[in-house]
Amino acid sequence: MEDSKRFDPTVQKMMRTNQSNWDARTPVHTASQFYGLSEARDSARWFAFYEWEDLGDLAGRDVLHLQCHLGTETIEFARRGARTVGLDISGASVEAARKIAAEAEVTVDYVQANVYDAVEALDGRTFDVIYTGKGALCYLPDLDRWAELIARLLRPGGRLYVVEFHPMLCALGPTPAEDEGSRLLLRHDYLEGRGPVQRNSTHTYTDGPAVQGATESFEWMHGLGEVINALLGAGLQVASLRESDELPWPRWPRMIRTGSGWWRLPDEDPRVPLLYALLARSPTAVGGGTVDA
Repeated sequence: MEDSKRFDPTVQKMMRTNQSNWDARTPVHTASQFYGLSEARDSARWFAFYEWEDLGDLAGRDVLHLQCHLGTETIEFARRGARTVGLDISGASVEAARKIAAEAEVTVDYVQANVYDAVEALDGRTFDVIYTGKGALCYLPDLDRWAELIARLLRPGGRLYVVEFHPMLCALGPTPAEDEGSRLLLRHDYLEGRGPVQRNSTHTYTDGPAVQGATESFEWMHGLGEVINALLGAGLQVASLRESDELPWPRWPRMIRTGSGWWRLPDEDPRVPLLYALLARSPTAVGGGTVDA
């Protein structure tokens, strides 16, 4: 049985609803200026400098990008010499990602599957590096199951790298009438515990027209403690955690561009984390015990 079918029927339905919504988002996203697919494809712009410091040399490595959507980040791993696989729940997204990679003349193997079915969908393949994030974890109803499949997909000594929007970012929201003088307030939950949040996703985070058809989606809140404890519970070793006040796009109009080309809140605002980068490792077996990779 596929692991996604082990969930409660209500949760299974929510995940299918999300799949339909991402199928419907895909044509809006491929035509958007946000992704800039009609321009020169600069996949490196989606990465912070510290990501490459943490990931190291990827040449000759097997890299898996979970919940890859259009593959705008995925192709950068291939450009850096990795044997690269991208997996996403949306068939429309995978089809678009294959076209984008072909036009960029980059070899990426894309697989369409629910992330919880990744072990079966990838036919037992294992990887040196698994990358995920930037809006991915909120679509996962159970992080313990997610961490367990990560542990199964990683080779001994392999690395998981999660670069995700900080729970603080998700908890903040502008005053109702957002304008140049508006301020951000704590408007949403930071921690999990209230169950899924139902969203009206008629308009997504990109520019462009309204989504046609499936406009409903569901998200689950995950605090940093939940993420770390899930990984530790699956036997992974947390190696580092970074918190950053910059984002690869301006989440709110008041944000300013930095020298890196990314965006942060103005100097007069409190400095708060908007993104985090977590590196974890699979233990390396040595004589019946383990050592750090």
